[in-house]
Amino acid sequence: KLIGFFWGGVLAYNIHVNGVLHCRVRYSQLLGLHEQIKKEYGSNVVPAFPPKKIFTLTPAEVEQRREQLEKYMQAIRQDPLLGASELFNSFLRKAQQETQQIPTEEVAIDICLCNGQKVTVNIFTSYKTEDVLDAVATKLDLPDDLVGYFSLFLVREGVDGSLSFVRKLQEFELPYVSITSSRSSEFHIVLRKSYWDMAYDSDVMENRVGLNLLYAQTVSDIERGWILVNKDQHRQLKSLQEKGSKKEFIHLGQTLKYYGYIKFDPCVTDFPEKGCQVIVSAGNNELNFHVKLPNEQMKEGSFKVTRMRCWRITSSQVPIANGTTNPCSSGQFEIKLELSFEYLMSKDRLQWVTITSDQAIMMSICLQSMVDELMVKKSGGSIKKVCTKLTSVSLRGVSASNLANNISNYAFEGIGDDDL
Repeated sequence: KLIGFFWGGVLAYNIHVNGVLHCRVRYSQLLGLHEQIKKEYGSNVVPAFPPKKIFTLTPAEVEQRREQLEKYMQAIRQDPLLGASELFNSFLRKAQQETQQIPTEEVAIDICLCNGQKVTVNIFTSYKTEDVLDAVATKLDLPDDLVGYFSLFLVREGVDGSLSFVRKLQEFELPYVSITSSRSSEFHIVLRKSYWDMAYDSDVMENRVGLNLLYAQTVSDIERGWILVNKDQHRQLKSLQEKGSKKEFIHLGQTLKYYGYIKFDPCVTDFPEKGCQVIVSAGNNELNFHVKLPNEQMKEGSFKVTRMRCWRITSSQVPIANGTTNPCSSGQFEIKLELSFEYLMSKDRLQWVTITSDQAIMMSICLQSMVDELMVKKSGGSIKKVCTKLTSVSLRGVSASNLANNISNYAFEGIGDDDL
């Protein structure tokens, strides 16, 4: 999403990616990007770019150009070839660094493991996400063939120690700049596994470092209550911990409810009724709902990603209440994010389900990664291909603008009533 404004007497644009201010650019910079892409990929591949104007733009023309540039950037991002290109990603990284006015220099950055331990690595501020991940893997002595099984996530830690996932760090951003620009000590970068299918755990556990990382994540998820454990299971897990039986601990963890899921903060849904409080968890190729109905009754259900025909992210500005009868009088607004997906409820009935959550974009990224993993497995691909694809897809697949395009689900299955 582009927002135009005058900066130093020159019209500039704030580029918001995934609902967050990413960088500030001028028309001439975007024109330069367009010329480079056209030279690299040919005029037939590149979408139309807003032309130069000889005379000063009128207010109406300024808004028209902003809309045209926004459509241009969205078209580039959504193109499978251009959106994943190093040319496009490097442009966004350079613009991010220039906007935050962070010089290229060697710095130390802390990466948190799931057990709370911090790994400090020396990097350059211009390192992209893949470079930082490689640096962490080298520091931990994680083999190259296992690096693709893990990703870096930006999380926010609450005063009570709770974790809220903000997003998975992408190839179009610089992790050091992203964490520095947050300007808050509550944000951290965490290393976690990046896949959903627990069958891949066996590959990771063959290596000592991989085993320790997976064990730390499993212990953390249990302690946070993300994985449900009864008293008998808790006793067995404690016994395995005392014996140092990490593989057996993980194997038992794999049998527990919500193993490998990401749990989101409480939010609101319109299913089964409008205004229902819900806790959403993502994992096992589904979104799990724990819903509190208006009559205080609790209901649980799951939406399989293979039955979602498509989904979309929408954002809107909502006035912040100021205690008066007219909330708009405060002049302040907050962004409301919604994830909506069209679900196959029965053989011939599709229904839209909406979740209103600050973490809607992260939910969408989870859905996209589940679909990509399913499709790569179906084609006989490897986990490395999945992780490489995820880095580019989430940039193309998520939009912070109003009425975003629907994201098609290629893993959607037509099923009958007997299967529901």
